[in-house]
Amino acid sequence: MKHKIITGIISVFIIALVSLIISCKKKKAKDQAKTDNDIITKYIADNKLNAQSTSDGLYYVITTQGTGAQPNASSNVTVNYKGYLTNGTVFDQSASTGLSFGLTSVIKGWQEGIPLFKKGGKGILLIPSALGYGDQASGSIPANSVLIFDITLINVQ
Repeated sequence: MKHKIITGIISVFIIALVSLIISCKKKKAKDQAKTDNDIITKYIADNKLNAQSTSDGLYYVITTQGTGAQPNASSNVTVNYKGYLTNGTVFDQSASTGLSFGLTSVIKGWQEGIPLFKKGGKGILLIPSALGYGDQASGSIPANSVLIFDITLINVQ
């Protein structure tokens, strides 16, 4: 009988602990989303960009509309890009001929952002950390980093 009571108490404790951890993670994610939004909107203001946003917190600027095909989330595309942090540190860039890949294999910010362009289109994606690498560092990209990409959509397959 004592064993069942102790097991029950432990089960309740574990459930309460898991609930608390989940609650803390949700609050942390909400706080990070606000921080990212503040960083992005300051960057937009400081650089006098005319940006639009999506419901997920992705901001984008289309500087050249493009006239070709528009990709969807599962398209294969060729993109010329330069990726950098808000402090200007470049962490990646393609050759001038671009890089080809399937949109299903890249960060969520690209999955959502690249389909906003038409073939031949150019612009900027300002990606909050939740749509990038989140709270994980990746190479020279620190955890919880806002990512900025200069994009030219070269081709849509």
